[in-house]
Amino acid sequence: MVHTTGIESKTFPQYVAALSAAGGAFAAGTLLGWTSPAQNRLTGGEYGFPVSDAAFSWIGSAMTLGAAFICIPIGFLINMIGRKLTMLLLVLPFTLGWALLIWAQNVEMMYAARFILGISGGAFCVTAPMYTGEIAQKDIRGTLGSFFQLMVTAGILFIYAIGAGLDVFAMSLVSKSKNESAIKSIQWLRGKDFNYNPELEELKATEEQIKQNSVSVGTALLRPVTLKALAISLGLMFFQQLCGINAVIFYSTDIFKDAETGIDEDLSTIVVGVMQVIATFVSVMVVDKLGRRLLLLASAIVMALSTVAMGVYFYMKDNDNDSVANLGWLPVSALCVFIIMFSIGFGPVPWLMMGELFASDIKGVAGSIAGTSNWVLAFIVTKTFVNMKEALGSGQTFWLFAGITVLGAVFVFLFVPETKGKSLNEIQTLLEGNSNSNPIVVNNSNNSSNDNGNVN
Repeated sequence: MVHTTGIESKTFPQYVAALSAAGGAFAAGTLLGWTSPAQNRLTGGEYGFPVSDAAFSWIGSAMTLGAAFICIPIGFLINMIGRKLTMLLLVLPFTLGWALLIWAQNVEMMYAARFILGISGGAFCVTAPMYTGEIAQKDIRGTLGSFFQLMVTAGILFIYAIGAGLDVFAMSLVSKSKNESAIKSIQWLRGKDFNYNPELEELKATEEQIKQNSVSVGTALLRPVTLKALAISLGLMFFQQLCGINAVIFYSTDIFKDAETGIDEDLSTIVVGVMQVIATFVSVMVVDKLGRRLLLLASAIVMALSTVAMGVYFYMKDNDNDSVANLGWLPVSALCVFIIMFSIGFGPVPWLMMGELFASDIKGVAGSIAGTSNWVLAFIVTKTFVNMKEALGSGQTFWLFAGITVLGAVFVFLFVPETKGKSLNEIQTLLEGNSNSNPIVVNNSNNSSNDNGNVN
C-alpha cells in the first residue's frame, strides 16, 4: 500500500477529470430514460408511422444490444489509443444516433438509431469507470467512481424532464514510455508541489514487472486472480440487472398507471428521476466512508423487500381489482424505495468495482467482458419483462426479481471483498489471498528528488 506524507496531493483536478469522463454517462442516461416518456407518443402515432407494442419493445432493447456488441472491441481500442481519445471519438456515433432518432422516417431507422446509440453508451460504460479508477487516489476513488452512476441518473432525469478530458493517467502513459507526459498528468492531478518521483517509480516498476511476465490475453484471463476478479465483477453485473432495475426504469410509467394513483404519468417519471439523482449523490458522499460491501448489502435487502411489496399489490390486483382500491400508495412507495436503494448501492458500486478489481495488463479486456454481460442481461430483462408478466403474472414476476436479489445479497456477503481505502495494487494482493504483503511507503517531501519510497 502506498502511504503519503509531507505535501498532500490536491484533489480538485481529480474531481474535474472524473466529472469530465462521466459526461458520456449523462448521455447514456438519456438513452436509458428515453423509452419511458416516448412510449405513449410513439405507439400513439406522433412520429407519423405506426409503432406496435412489439416494435417498441425492440426499439427499447436495441440500445442494450448495441452496448453489448461494442464492449469487447472497445476494451482493445482503449488499450491502443488511450481512454481520453476513445471517449472523444464516441461523440461521433452519439451524434449520428440522435440524428437518426430525431428524423426517423420508419421503425427500421429507430432500430438503427437505438443500436448506434447503444454502441456509444456501452463504450462509455467501460471506458469511463476504468479511467476514473486510474486517475483517482485511493481515499477518494469510491467517490469519483460513483460520479459515473450519478451522471447516468442525471441523464435519465434530464430526458424525463424534457419529455413532459485529460490524457490517460499513470500506467497507460508509462506503458507507452511517455514519462514526461506521465509527470505532467500526475502534477496536474495531484498538484505541482507534489513529489511525483515515488509514484512514477512505482508505476514504472509495476510496468516493468508486467513486461517481464508478459503473457497472451488468453493466459492473462486464466490467471487465478483474474478469474476471481472476473467472477466477482460478473456476479455483481448479474445481480444488478436481474434485480429488475431496467424493467422498473423502462416501464415506470406503466407501473404508475397500473397502480391507478391519479398522478400524472409524466410527473411520476420525473419524481423517479429526482429520487435517483438524490440517492446516487448520497452514495457518492458515503461510499468511501461506509465501504462497498455495506452499501451493496443494504441495497439488496431493501430492494428485495420492495419488490415483494410490489408483487403483493399486483398479485392482489390481478385476482381482485377491488381488493386494492385503497392501496394505490403501496406499489408507488415500494417503487420509490427500490429506486433509492438501487441508486445507493447496486447502481453505482458494480461499475465502480469493475474499475478496481482487474490488473492493469488485462483491465481493458476483462472489464469489457463484464460490461458485455451487463448489457446482454439488460437486453434479456427489458425484452422479456412484458412476456414474463403475461406468462407468470405481474406479482409473480416481481417476486422472481425479489428472490434473485436475495441471492445477490448472499453473493455479496460471501464473495465480494471490501476495496475501500485500498490501492489498486493492494486490491490485487487481496484477491490473491495474500494480506501480508509489505507496503510501499512513499515520502512526498521536497527534501530530496530521490525519495523513491522505502520497502518495510
